[in-house]
Amino acid sequence: MDKLEFESKTLSPLDGRYGKIKDALGDYFSEYALVRYRVHVEIQWLKYLIDHVDMPVLKTVSSHEMSDILAIDTDFDFNSFKRIKEIENITRHDVKAVEYFIDEKLKEFGYEHLESFVHIGCTSEDINNTSYGCMLRDGLKNIWLKEAKAFMKKIDELAIRYADIPMLAHTHGQPATPTTVGKEFKVYAYRLKCCIENIIAISYKAKFNGATGNYSAIGIAFPDVNWEEASKEFIEDYLQLTFNPYTTQIESHDYICQILDGIRHFNNIMMDLDVDMWLYISMEYFKQIPVKGEVGSSTMPHKVNPIRFENSEANADFSNNICISLSNKLPKSRMQRDLSDSSTQRNLGLAFGYSLQAISETQAGLEKCVINEEKLANDLNEKWEVLAEPIQTMLRKYGIADAYDQLKALTRGKNISKEAIIDFAQGLTMLSDQDRHTLVSMTPAGYIGRAAFIAKKEL
Repeated sequence: MDKLEFESKTLSPLDGRYGKIKDALGDYFSEYALVRYRVHVEIQWLKYLIDHVDMPVLKTVSSHEMSDILAIDTDFDFNSFKRIKEIENITRHDVKAVEYFIDEKLKEFGYEHLESFVHIGCTSEDINNTSYGCMLRDGLKNIWLKEAKAFMKKIDELAIRYADIPMLAHTHGQPATPTTVGKEFKVYAYRLKCCIENIIAISYKAKFNGATGNYSAIGIAFPDVNWEEASKEFIEDYLQLTFNPYTTQIESHDYICQILDGIRHFNNIMMDLDVDMWLYISMEYFKQIPVKGEVGSSTMPHKVNPIRFENSEANADFSNNICISLSNKLPKSRMQRDLSDSSTQRNLGLAFGYSLQAISETQAGLEKCVINEEKLANDLNEKWEVLAEPIQTMLRKYGIADAYDQLKALTRGKNISKEAIIDFAQGLTMLSDQDRHTLVSMTPAGYIGRAAFIAKKEL
């Protein structure tokens, strides 16, 4: 089956139409990745026991033997995955299949004496929660966060590039105090930056404490070991995760919910930008560059639609709904454990995949946009009433109690001409010559406060 034929029969667009995203995430959120991380955890646990448990059979493991054992992890490939799935078809238990696979490999090396220590003291969830912790950590760091940071940087570059270009602002959909294009991009860049920093700060929690979280079985077998300290050491030094000292059979998944909520927050900021860009395009503040060969409408040849921003909005919204579903389900488990979290976690990759697709679409949309400076200038020049704000503020400085009401009577609900504003300002004889000159010479395009400075500031 060739690539196109495969994509034509996929249920999810992440596997078909958006296949590039799947290719990137597949190393971290696929079934293959989950099995590979399970092998990694099992081998690291065996290594920890060899390194730290005082038993002759473990202490006699040579550096050469250790190298062979570690190779079961580092040499993991599709054939390894295939063999594990063959074993699973018999066991009907995915984690047990990994254990049996490692047993087979140890036999191939002639290390049968170590088989009984594979998975010793573990429940399946010890392997699963640590595997998902490693998957999430690596997938976020190497794929999602990398793309999110690049996206944020792109927005900040636009903020600096367009820092000095004035734009009529709109609050409640109505003309408001002017800003600059760059400053509005800066707002989004900063919001994205804060969101990314919050996600980076999340600790990837893990537990390795047996069937109900009390180290019961391993404590009976090796009573002289402080298994709480050993578990903490294994999780933090061998897996580079964060030890959770209080759990049932499962790690509580609260940190996963924090990650999902962070992704959803990021998506919402991006959707806010998508909608604003869509509106600015409809107002002709931005023009879209037509791409040769592309069609905007099946019946209206003139159309150049903002489809990238619309696609981003749709994919971000879908990612959000997956995040909400996962975040609602994962913190809840019947008593010490039920299996529902297992099926739920298998869908984590979808949340990241649709978010990445949204990022890709927004970036593509921005690359097609150029600023329409003529339209921006014209709109500003038609809205002299926005200068009512600085005039009434200046009058307040001089103790004019009804300053606001005077300007309200002059401008509210009206299109005020340049001449009307200048005439009003010139008649303010109670002002100093300098202050009156400031108001008379002011224009909507020049009334941008510190917007340009703000846009150019380093995040």
